[in-house]
Amino acid sequence: MEKPFSAACERNAGPILGVLKEHITHEHKRLLEIGSGTGQHAVYFAGEFPWMEWHPSDLKVNHAGMIQWFKEAKLQNILPPVKLDVGKDDFPKLKFDVVYTANTFHIMHWKECKSFMKLLGHRLREGSLAMIYGPFNYNGEFTSESNREFDQTLKARDPLSGIRSFEDVNNNMEKNGFELLEDQEMPANNRMLVYRRLKFVKS
Repeated sequence: MEKPFSAACERNAGPILGVLKEHITHEHKRLLEIGSGTGQHAVYFAGEFPWMEWHPSDLKVNHAGMIQWFKEAKLQNILPPVKLDVGKDDFPKLKFDVVYTANTFHIMHWKECKSFMKLLGHRLREGSLAMIYGPFNYNGEFTSESNREFDQTLKARDPLSGIRSFEDVNNNMEKNGFELLEDQEMPANNRMLVYRRLKFVKS
């Protein structure tokens, strides 16, 4: 098969890496990427954090393509991709210090987004990071006309997909035990939301 390629991954990799470097330290030993897609982000980022295991994950149908990228890159800290269908599968039974996902929330149904955030709350330990990249609406409004058009395109393909509300995402992350560290403006009307897991409190 031909190696998959995402132009968006090429465009946003540099700005995303800048935010990752602001928050990821040598204390972070293992990262889980949700929705690795082509595998380009894993290849681009894992080499910048050679001390950290990078665990890619996605639907099984995308594994063959990303494996081509991984074989070419020959990075020892990229692990084999894990099958993970949000809303159906659990995270691998490992301790993850960072969970990172890019351009997934507007693809997933809101029910799946909530399942993902609940899983983050169950599986991440105090001090762990959750980093969510993509477009978000604020106060019920699109941040640009291009995002409005993008949302229409998404809903034409799947009425349950679409750009999510920052307030909805933030409320759910807080409910599941996280505090917002940063809401960083990114190129092309995207954002990077960085959360830290708070101390577990028994309800």
